[in-house]
Amino acid sequence: MRVGQVLTAMITPMKKDGSVDYKQAVTLAEQLVNNGSDGLVVCGTTGESATLTFEEKVQMFTEIVNDLGGSTEVIAGTGSNDTAASIALTKAAEKAGVDGIMLVTPYYNKPSQEGLYQHFKAIAENSSLPIMLYNVPGRTNTNLLPETVARLAEIPNIVAVKEASGNLEQVSYLRSITPDDFLIYSGDDSLTLPILAVGGCGVVSVAAHLVGRRIKAMVEAFLAGRVQEATSIHLELLPIFKTLFITTNPVPVKRSLEYLGIDTGPVRPPLVDLTEEEAEKIKATLKRFGLLEHQ
Repeated sequence: MRVGQVLTAMITPMKKDGSVDYKQAVTLAEQLVNNGSDGLVVCGTTGESATLTFEEKVQMFTEIVNDLGGSTEVIAGTGSNDTAASIALTKAAEKAGVDGIMLVTPYYNKPSQEGLYQHFKAIAENSSLPIMLYNVPGRTNTNLLPETVARLAEIPNIVAVKEASGNLEQVSYLRSITPDDFLIYSGDDSLTLPILAVGGCGVVSVAAHLVGRRIKAMVEAFLAGRVQEATSIHLELLPIFKTLFITTNPVPVKRSLEYLGIDTGPVRPPLVDLTEEEAEKIKATLKRFGLLEHQ
């Protein structure tokens, strides 16, 4: 897995009837790459993976890989709460030509730490692809603890983690017990700078759909030692980071892209569209940043 600093957790565009719009997905992927993204996470949770079928995911992987042609890192979201299903999707993603996979912590069934270890180990043993773990206890109700990540980091193709626990002490401890070449990505846009400060290498971002170049500039500034500049950009972008999570992701980012003239289509049930109040808050933030000047 190449070391990208800004990876965008890409939404999945839909047609009005709720089917996947693969053509628009390719167009969006190209736009993201041209606006600060070093790579893309396709069919992750921001891509509504929970309501995409196996076949839809494989076609998404195939379309994006065929278009980007190896010029950009494509990471496939193949994790679920079913080990066998995750292995099957991982094998299909590898066949489609992706560069790596991201595995979310199993949700709902609440495995123990040993269960988590065995789940990820089994998937890793069935693929030659580099693997990024994804810890997001706010969505899964299970926290992948640093000690478990450190055990998993001993497996050769488990090379990174997307950390969205919101716990900087946990991330700090994780950094202290994992190898230097094990990559730690922020899974929360608003915590990217603090996570960089405790040894992170970048972010798997939602906000990069809108401000990818500025996020890239922030990461580059910090890693080059220009901490004050990075802090300034972080504080500048904080209102966008917060606004994109005023309700369940990816509803706000999908609507934001629509307001910018990019066709993303609806979200799939059980997600629903923004309320009028939420929509006005998002529009106000976009206007504040000059993103709606053409309207």
